[in-house]
Amino acid sequence: MYFCHFYNNIRTGYLKKNTSMALNYIWIAFIVIAFFVALLQMIFFGNISIFNEVLQSIFGSAKSGFEISLGLTGILTFWMGILKVAEHGGALKVVSRMVAPFFTRIYPEIPKDHPALSSIFLNMSANMLGLDNAATPMGLQAMKEMQELNPKKDTASNPMIMFLVLNTAGIVLVPMTVMMYRTQLGAVNPADVFLPIIVATLCAFITGLITVSVIQKINLFNRVVMGVLAGLVCFVIGLVYFFSTLSQEQITAYSSFSAAFIILSIIVIFVMMAVKKKVNVYNSFIEGAKEGFQVAVGIIPYLVAMLVAIGMFRASGTLDLLIDGIRYLVALTGVNTDFVEALPTAFMKPLSGSGARGMMIETMTRYGADSFVGRLSCIIQGSTDTTFYILAVYFGSVKVTNTRYAVMAGLFADFVGITAAILLGYLFFH
Repeated sequence: MYFCHFYNNIRTGYLKKNTSMALNYIWIAFIVIAFFVALLQMIFFGNISIFNEVLQSIFGSAKSGFEISLGLTGILTFWMGILKVAEHGGALKVVSRMVAPFFTRIYPEIPKDHPALSSIFLNMSANMLGLDNAATPMGLQAMKEMQELNPKKDTASNPMIMFLVLNTAGIVLVPMTVMMYRTQLGAVNPADVFLPIIVATLCAFITGLITVSVIQKINLFNRVVMGVLAGLVCFVIGLVYFFSTLSQEQITAYSSFSAAFIILSIIVIFVMMAVKKKVNVYNSFIEGAKEGFQVAVGIIPYLVAMLVAIGMFRASGTLDLLIDGIRYLVALTGVNTDFVEALPTAFMKPLSGSGARGMMIETMTRYGADSFVGRLSCIIQGSTDTTFYILAVYFGSVKVTNTRYAVMAGLFADFVGITAAILLGYLFFH
């Protein structure tokens, strides 16, 4: 009966209305909880330096937010320029027509030939290849184009939410970064986490797609959507089988070559199509590059706000207390608690990409890269993307403040992906 009531709330829009301020409440909660946990540490444990540590985290996080935005400026400027060349040369229209049969079904509010469809596709393709530097500018371009269709400029539209939730699920077919860190930390077989990462991230992706589709009343049970999803699953199975026959050196070589070749080919094709249409390629690039610079500057306040709150939450010791509490409760049930040591990576993953990466490295350094906990932290790291970072950057780029249910749906996809990662860790390595 409860679930029927919950479903009816979704249908009547109650849930959407009451989650519209979720990001605001979460941001406030991070700051307030951090302060009171620090206060408790001072009163009960005599930790008088805790407030200074929290204050330093504010300054450090604010600086990091600015530096990250500054670091994005160059790559955003370049990719926005390339995308403008593709737009003027007609390449985006060609891509839009190619992906329209599938994308118009999961993004029904975007017209069939709209350039947003091609930007979404290019973003997803770059994410699958692990090319974060290419994926972000394409994603920001997609947000800009979806904002043009959005009747309420301060409120996230349905296509925006679908796009961001699928981004936070973070499906990656080649987890190069995780394997690189495992190699550096002395793993005997750095690629042994490859299969569980692929399966976990696919679980998160499908969960995000289903969750948003239910809320937006999108019918996934048609031949096109089911065919594409079945094809994706078969492709993943084939990819996993192919890589399972290769050595670590071969995996690295094939992955690096494929990613570099595909992205460079895309750039050349975009330029040649523009040349064929007699477009002034250089002027088109400069026009898009100027827009990229403006976008990079515009996201600074949103990114700084989110990173500061997360930094306070972590520096106050709240995360450590949460882990200790979970360990105690799990022990009471008699369930194996080995996975708890990898949970810091799980909790940091939706909050901070660099924080989760640091937790993963710390776990492997402490327990060993080939330990159960070390491998599990790697699977968790690769299972989803950084939800709050993505929401802050992408929504901030188009000045959307009412995120509706994007946070809830994104975190639910994260939860399923991380849960799948833990179960797969036990299945493969325990």
